[in-house]
Amino acid sequence: MEQYKNGLVEFKNVYKSFDDKVILTDVSFRINKGKIIGLLGKNGMGKSTIIKLLNGLLTPTSGEILINDLAPGVESKKIISYLPERSYLDKSMNVNQILTFFSEFYENFNIDKARKLLYDLNLSETDNLNKMSKGMLEKLQLVLVMSREADLYVLDEPLGGVDPATRDYILDTILTNFKDGASILISTHLISDIERILDDVIFIDHGKIILSKSADELRAEYNESIDEIFRRMFKC
Repeated sequence: MEQYKNGLVEFKNVYKSFDDKVILTDVSFRINKGKIIGLLGKNGMGKSTIIKLLNGLLTPTSGEILINDLAPGVESKKIISYLPERSYLDKSMNVNQILTFFSEFYENFNIDKARKLLYDLNLSETDNLNKMSKGMLEKLQLVLVMSREADLYVLDEPLGGVDPATRDYILDTILTNFKDGASILISTHLISDIERILDDVIFIDHGKIILSKSADELRAEYNESIDEIFRRMFKC
């Protein structure tokens, strides 16, 4: 399980359809260890479908997905820490109960790190989830995800529900709290907010990968920021 012969994650010619509607077409890419990758595209272009396939919540219509050289399943869930776009937490619980649940459910959950992050993000263990705002819940979910000692952190729109002033702080939280040598896949359409942390970028449009490259190479090639390149390529 430590060889990563084909990369930490590899999508090979993946198609996904629902009934007669094609969502993904011939999607191929690789995620290597120690990289922060931006999965970038407008809403509804297939980003969340890729993430659900990666997490075993959907199965491909055709093609192959390998995580640590294995198909998505029980073993891959042990090494992937997933932040979904929508909240999945039981709102009848308080923060302390959620921490206890995560520490019992995930062997790689670091409860001491979680408590430090809660403090840093002005959240309390006594907070009841049913009284927390959407932004507070998203911060809590981020704490839970980043407190696992995972090999891959998969973040689906992690900045969507927080104010602009909080975004930089959350990005710094992400950067300083993932396991050394791990990788992060961030799905977002808020490119300017995350550009500074990206090693590689994947552009997706209408279910097709139209560009996959190092962020530095892309900036040098076009003499523009990733956000400017994205805006020009995806201009309506």
